[in-house]
Amino acid sequence: MATFVMQSLGCEVSAINTVNFSKGSPHALRGERYFVLIAIPLSGNHTAYGQVKGTKTPADQIAALYDGLRQSHLNDFDVMLSGYIPSAEAVEEVGKIGRELRYSSTMKPGSFFWVFDPVMGDNGRLYVAEEIVPAYKSLLREADLILPNQFEAETLSGVKITDLSSLVKAIEALHHTYQIPHILITSLRLSTSNATLPTNSLTTDDVLTVIGSTRRADHSPRLFRIDIPAYPIFFSGTGDMLAALTVARLREAVFAAGLQKTAHWLSPDDVESAELPLAKATEKVLASMQAVLAKTAAAMEVELKASEDADEKALGTRSTEENGAADEAKRKHLMKTKAAEVRVVRNVEDLRNPPDIEGFRAKPLEF
Repeated sequence: MATFVMQSLGCEVSAINTVNFSKGSPHALRGERYFVLIAIPLSGNHTAYGQVKGTKTPADQIAALYDGLRQSHLNDFDVMLSGYIPSAEAVEEVGKIGRELRYSSTMKPGSFFWVFDPVMGDNGRLYVAEEIVPAYKSLLREADLILPNQFEAETLSGVKITDLSSLVKAIEALHHTYQIPHILITSLRLSTSNATLPTNSLTTDDVLTVIGSTRRADHSPRLFRIDIPAYPIFFSGTGDMLAALTVARLREAVFAAGLQKTAHWLSPDDVESAELPLAKATEKVLASMQAVLAKTAAAMEVELKASEDADEKALGTRSTEENGAADEAKRKHLMKTKAAEVRVVRNVEDLRNPPDIEGFRAKPLEF
């Protein structure tokens, strides 16, 4: 997902898969040079199906693959994007790579930028080993931009987010404790009173809120928010899609602001939150994502309806005894998961030219 999205926006990508599941392989386009460590395949087998075939990439293989780039002088990367990392040892290896790339850019401010997606869990629980959490925390000071969801932001900051006040405290903690320049919390549910709603309250009328911040020189936050419609559907790979779009769109916004030679791409303190390059990038990112997901949801409905009609016609030729209730439930789950695969390839034009950006304008977060 991440590789295809970035390539579609003109990025030259060198990718190391941190897991290798059965998947398709998209085409490439030319552009800037990016280094990506990712997990979710563009299409095909992934964990949402409840069954996978493939392997997790161990730390020594990540090191060997990167060494292959280094020895051929192919490691002159402008941006590094890291996503799901399967073990604490692998996290440490990714950290070594990030530090090496950072060190190589010491004399050229702004020439290297690390986008760090700390994939650890969601909905109040970890889905990685507990020892990965301190390993991630040890790398936060090296990152330029982090992309946690609400649970991951809570885990990293040590602040439980229950309302707007605690949200601000969590972001302040990340800016101050780890000196992270840019933060984008990718999914929150805030009520009109700015109190967070429980995750299981999702309905078709719910709204997701994305919160971003770029710190000032004193590490205080500049906060913006964008509210987007939430679909009552689980789409696999949207985190990688968001991260990849953010990489390309943020670099674009940074060049437009003339900050490409500024350390960490930090804006002057007098730039308002809604005018930050991160805010401008996020507007385009969310406009693209909502267009693709809307078309995916519509196609999913058609596909499921066709499957239901086929089931009705087959009724009587297939008995419960032959299939079993458990097998039938599994079949329907697999069918629904397949129908929810994000239609990113066929809607690539929405990635390149996001529609309805006006509907996703960033607003200063009042606190």
